Amino acid sequence: MSNDELQAWVENVSLDSFGVPFRHQATFNKRLSSTGGRYFTKSHHIEINPHQLEENGREEVEKIIKHELCHYHLHLAGRGYKHRDPDFKQLLQHVGGSRFCSTLPNRGGRKVQPYRYVLICRDCGMKYMRKRKVDTRRFRCGKCRGKLQQQTLDSPEKS
Repeated sequence: MSNDELQAWVENVSLDSFGVPFRHQATFNKRLSSTGGRYFTKSHHIEINPHQLEENGREEVEKIIKHELCHYHLHLAGRGYKHRDPDFKQLLQHVGGSRFCSTLPNRGGRKVQPYRYVLICRDCGMKYMRKRKVDTRRFRCGKCRGKLQQQTLDSPEKS
């Protein structure tokens, strides 16, 4: 599906579900990874994750479009457009938009780093597992305020 087809789709959903035209730009953004779409409050444009269309189909993407259009129409009307606002929750339920998008299968998500260091308190022996080096001169033990000693782990433990 092209951006022009998406634009026409968003305009139709806006008229059918909200009764108000969508007068800004809707595009696909392949770089979106953890979200189905997003609405920009300054430009009023909407971006949709094309991977959602590939993985979950038109029905799921239409719910995402309705979600973003709720942000759009409420923001332009000067009403509560944020996720926590009652206006947003009420309108989203009324039009049948999705509160959360479906998670996508692994698309190069964040790599989990193993623990490589341990900080040991010299006074009480409390241990703190760390993934990165820490300047022990700047930090103290959270339990007894004692000095910390950093050691490198030979076999990294998974987090």
